[in-house]
Amino acid sequence: MSSRREILADALGTAFVMGLPSPIGADESRSRQGQSNTSTSKARRTTKKISLTWDVFLAPSIPAITSDLPPGEKQRPWPPISSTLISGERDAVLVDTPITVEQARALANWVAARGKNLTTIYATHGHGDHFFGASTVLERFPGARFVTRPEVIEIMRQQASPESLATYWNPRFPGQISSQLAIAEELTGNITNLEGQDLVSVPLGFTDTAGTTCLHVPSIGLIVAGDAAYNGVHLHLSESPDQQKRQEWIAALDKMESLKPRAVIAGHKRVGNVDSPKILDENAEIYSRFRAPRNADDDRAGTIRPNAQALP
Repeated sequence: MSSRREILADALGTAFVMGLPSPIGADESRSRQGQSNTSTSKARRTTKKISLTWDVFLAPSIPAITSDLPPGEKQRPWPPISSTLISGERDAVLVDTPITVEQARALANWVAARGKNLTTIYATHGHGDHFFGASTVLERFPGARFVTRPEVIEIMRQQASPESLATYWNPRFPGQISSQLAIAEELTGNITNLEGQDLVSVPLGFTDTAGTTCLHVPSIGLIVAGDAAYNGVHLHLSESPDQQKRQEWIAALDKMESLKPRAVIAGHKRVGNVDSPKILDENAEIYSRFRAPRNADDDRAGTIRPNAQALP
């Protein structure tokens, strides 16, 4: 198979667009579980690591108010947003939160229903649609820490700035975003411990924005990819228009694949899609399917569309 970098060299500027899903109920989610092979019975748990499991909450697609619409569309749905709960016997770690207060409250209810002690919220990257809901979740779980890497915090501060909120986020989601946004604390090192097992923060560099990461759980073969991978929905490409940035994204896909995951959870996914590591190859192949339009407004062929939801 050709390397992703070879594929990318022939496909600079591609923006292949996949169909958006229909909205689903706020309490609807998709779940998958993985188990560590280090524990097979309760009797052995005194000497062996316990099994971890994971579940995905999918915040539904919601409309974003904007006049920047592709031809033939009357509204711009924001794609569903994934939040992943990684659980042990007692404790749990949550990865990423959605945009709005309503979505975040639904997520908090979902987490509470699982009966775990939420110790940590981890943010994979700094886009607002993956951390604006953290403050609402923390109201429900005040004992949890909100953490991420320093390069992610830098992007968070930009996204939560008064200018960004006033010009981009609040006009699109009026009255829906918390007025008290939380910024994560700096993660010490790259390991979060969950009942004796490592959750590893892996720096990925530039993917759909700067300073992105994924969370790798080696014991169960899980990668929570954030926006470094998409699963059946529009890719956000407006921050990576040139070859160098696309190559960095491809390198990030290669890095995740080298970890040999058994499951990869995308930050945005189509309802019902499987959390398969195959999405890493699928994302890379997107770049090879079409050549870029001559400019950002050249959409006459109807096969490539500029991202009307370009983040600030």
